[in-house]
Amino acid sequence: MHRKSNGQNSYLSAMKKHLVKTADGSSSIYIPEMDEHYHSSNGAIQEALHVFVENGIKLSDEKQLNIFELGFGTGLNALISMIYSEGNEKIKYHSIEAYPVDNDLIEGVNYCSLLGLEYQKTFELMHRCSWDMEVEISEYFSLKKIHSKIENYVLQENYYDFIFYDAFGPRAQSEMWELDVLEKMYSGLKIGGSLVTYCAQGQFKRNLKTLGFQVQAMKGPPGKREMTIGIKKTELEHKALD
Repeated sequence: MHRKSNGQNSYLSAMKKHLVKTADGSSSIYIPEMDEHYHSSNGAIQEALHVFVENGIKLSDEKQLNIFELGFGTGLNALISMIYSEGNEKIKYHSIEAYPVDNDLIEGVNYCSLLGLEYQKTFELMHRCSWDMEVEISEYFSLKKIHSKIENYVLQENYYDFIFYDAFGPRAQSEMWELDVLEKMYSGLKIGGSLVTYCAQGQFKRNLKTLGFQVQAMKGPPGKREMTIGIKKTELEHKALD
């Protein structure tokens, strides 16, 4: 899972980063200066699958999904979504990223060695394709990478079925978990749409409730007790929950 900031740390792109291997054998990126990983050290792939597939797109019965991701990072969440889309549903995937990962690091990640070598060329295309353009990656999956900070971007209202909220945690990037950014996510979701994240911090969940989300605490991936889903309800449903 990507722990990428789209907030005030504009110097992040200049920080030293290096590849590490997580507990399930899959790659992540470590930033020593921040003491932060882009993914869980307990397993990058298994956490991404648990949070965003098992507790995200797999729960939907829709045959066409619009997904917004904060942020693109190594492309792992986009890759697993594309793999799941095959034969299941069509996915339009938008992912915002202020500080793209250097190509030399991307070349070193091993996701396709673990998920299937047949996806290697597709994964390379995801990273090679142009920014700020909708690109057809496969019959079932299109990708638009948005090169911007979230503070400078406005989501299309009532458009997304899911938001994959994958910023650095509140300890490292508290501003990413506050009301002003989360309000953008709420606006972008369809009624009944879900914000899905690994984070289970109490103040974050209270912020979601303030905005009108119905908050569900779900069993977390390996190494984490809980994760969070926030569902956008109608105003009437929100008042009933209060």
